[in-house]
Amino acid sequence: MRCSPQAVLLLPLPACRTWRKRLDHVTEVSTSTFVPPPGPTKRPARMGLPAVSLLLAAGILHAQASPLARSFELDYEEDCFRKDGAPFRYISGSIHYARVPRPAWRDRLLKMYMSGLSAVQVYVPWNYHEPRPGVYDFVGNRDVEAFLDLTAELGLLVILRPGPYICAEWEMGGLPSWLLWKPDIVLRSSDPAYLAAVDSWLHVLLPKIKPRLYQHGGNIISVQVNSEYYTGWLDYWGEAHASTSSVRVARGLENMLQMGASVNMYMFHGGTNFAYWSGADFKDQYKPVTTSYDYDAPLSEAGDPTEKLFAIRTVISKFQPLPAGPMPSPTPKYAYGRVALQKHADLLDALGVLCPSGPIQSQFPLTFEAIKQAHGFVVYRTQLPRDVPDPATLGAPPHSICDRGYVMLQKEYCGTLERDGQTTLRVMGRAGDTLDVLLENMGRISFGANISDFKGLLGNLSLDSSPLSNWLIYPLDIDTAVQQGWPHAALPKPSRRGRAGPAFYTGTFETPGIAWDTFVKFPGWSKGQLWINGFNLGRYWPRRGPQQTLFVPGSVLHIGRPNNVTVLELEGAPSTPLLFFLDQPLFNRTASNSTVATE
Repeated sequence: MRCSPQAVLLLPLPACRTWRKRLDHVTEVSTSTFVPPPGPTKRPARMGLPAVSLLLAAGILHAQASPLARSFELDYEEDCFRKDGAPFRYISGSIHYARVPRPAWRDRLLKMYMSGLSAVQVYVPWNYHEPRPGVYDFVGNRDVEAFLDLTAELGLLVILRPGPYICAEWEMGGLPSWLLWKPDIVLRSSDPAYLAAVDSWLHVLLPKIKPRLYQHGGNIISVQVNSEYYTGWLDYWGEAHASTSSVRVARGLENMLQMGASVNMYMFHGGTNFAYWSGADFKDQYKPVTTSYDYDAPLSEAGDPTEKLFAIRTVISKFQPLPAGPMPSPTPKYAYGRVALQKHADLLDALGVLCPSGPIQSQFPLTFEAIKQAHGFVVYRTQLPRDVPDPATLGAPPHSICDRGYVMLQKEYCGTLERDGQTTLRVMGRAGDTLDVLLENMGRISFGANISDFKGLLGNLSLDSSPLSNWLIYPLDIDTAVQQGWPHAALPKPSRRGRAGPAFYTGTFETPGIAWDTFVKFPGWSKGQLWINGFNLGRYWPRRGPQQTLFVPGSVLHIGRPNNVTVLELEGAPSTPLLFFLDQPLFNRTASNSTVATE
């Protein structure tokens, strides 16, 4: 959740009452024990006492029970938390299971425990678990119950933030994009359509939470909005890598602990926005978030303890004993080296594989939401209505390219249209020539008034102010094709065109008897998406920066058989398409000023 650096967001009381009603339906606990904080709702300093946190599940947490029963509650008179009746302070850190591969959960949580934390703060992203209305996914990396059980096994308490809205620079703030299938819906409001979807979701989620509540023998001590002490900051494409001084973070933490405060550090481990899950902010313009969510956090993107972690650990040791034993060592990394790739096919030559159901016909362009496409890419195709012997202006209305459009005329790449950027191109051609625009969703806005962030072509393209019509719209399902073995199981398609424009490249490499974490660098590449063994590692954009490498968890690699690499390059591959696998990440550089060696 990002507001101003020193602001905290409190949930309005009507929303709190709505939460109590839904939670009580599941927990069968009376709401008569709920006591709202005194005084008017306001925006206090983010680094204040823990009482600024609004406990949404107060009806649960203030259980009517004997002093010997398990309980966790707020004592407003003494300005403290009470756990089992005794004053209690937590020292917590945020971790998002959706940004960490499941095989790494134990490693990250153990390092947090050994840092001296007594609790972790955890988001539940609704859209991660309900990709389509009524279709739920709680297996593998999405097994939130297994993650919560692991926190309990390792002796960590949990501050749960189940949404339905979470922000977190996550795609659409955790809200599923299918909510926008109803174009006039008012999100995060009392709109009946929105509340009905929320009710349906919470009826699925809350029963999974109930047995893990502290009062029921579990380790979830609160269900809340806004305890965040920033250990770092996020990165946006095109801006410098954010970093925060270890000394400054440690000093702020020590000041709060000296006051007797509880604290949650956001983030303690940031992780990675794999696939299409990175969201965007809107601050006078659209600001997409990088694939890395390293956050300059105490545990790095790859889960390694940093100087900041040890500074925090030293501060914590002044106030409470640290767990016995050493801090677990960093996970091993390996520089697998150079991997050669070859062009497999231009994207437009693979539409039969990527859109097996065929195109949707429409007089004018339709949004992603109108054709029920959540993420990724859609091709919009039409024909030039007349001869254009001299360059004419192909243009889009303001704010209608969401978020990048790669333009091809007769399958030749012409250039890119961009939200809050270039929105016109000069083109020539003949009547009947095919015009294709590949639209990319770069992540929906995660907070604020612009959260209803529709994607695709939101307005009609025009040629010298004459609107184009009669479109064929291809919703692409690239991930399913890649997961099913394409393009490695198919023969390459012959292509006479050069290396400009959207195209797929493939290659393989083998690990030397190990499968360690690594980082992949893209020398000379422009922008695109990377899959290894069918796993979508996310977006790369070295020309824009600052992120120059993508994190590759060892858990996605094979031992004893080839690892399949698939790259979708959107603008233009290098003349010699190579990737380099390194044993460390590269941040804070763009292709224009990078001095890093390519090997």
